[in-house]
Amino acid sequence: MNTTPDGAAFAGLPGGVAVSHLSVYDWPADDGVCGGTPHMHLTCSEAYVVTGGRGAVQTLTTSGYEQTPLAPGTVAWFTPGTIHRLVNEDELRITVLMQNSGLPEAGDAVLTLPPKYLTDPQTYAAATVIPADAPVAEQERVARARRDLAIEGYRALRDAEGPQALAAFHEAAAALVRPRLADWRERWRRGAEAAAGATGEQLDRLERGDTSHLADAVVRAEQPSAHGKFGMCGRLDVYRGTPLEVVP
Repeated sequence: MNTTPDGAAFAGLPGGVAVSHLSVYDWPADDGVCGGTPHMHLTCSEAYVVTGGRGAVQTLTTSGYEQTPLAPGTVAWFTPGTIHRLVNEDELRITVLMQNSGLPEAGDAVLTLPPKYLTDPQTYAAATVIPADAPVAEQERVARARRDLAIEGYRALRDAEGPQALAAFHEAAAALVRPRLADWRERWRRGAEAAAGATGEQLDRLERGDTSHLADAVVRAEQPSAHGKFGMCGRLDVYRGTPLEVVP
């Protein structure tokens, strides 16, 4: 059994990651670029395994702006604080791996909306939440509208001179998620920390000559629990326990 130091079983994906399959939006924006919604994660690294099509990921950090080409076989990843925008040039499809399963799904992402939408969680939610019970056409309209609004803020950050605008966005994003941090810490404790703790426990057992955990090996498999959900960057196929990201 893959157990944690407190004796609980850890049944998540290896390393406490989350996985989803992404078909990047082909909606054109005002700048003529097709793709997803620019946003930033505050505690989770993200990785792309490109499985089809062609495109790029635009990134913005304190080191500046970059564009990384994406083609089948490419593996690209980035750390928290990286503002990223996926560009779809030809039916781009990606398997997405997210660090700290549970945290991205609980809202570890802030869209690059203009500053007036980042003042408080209620104002932000009004501009970003996709109504789960709305017809598909309405969900698409909201997803596209928030994408375009985020691109407006993203382009202002990209064009700004000096570090002040980016620093202000970092501060606003941190303030938006602060009410969620206690919940995030508990999710991290049950997920990624528990996964790492299980490895430590296994090493301790092996040092003692105890191989009992090897006799408890299990195999798990599952199919996506939902298909075509409207995410920040495109339509998502998601798995039980790694649902569509919740945008506060």
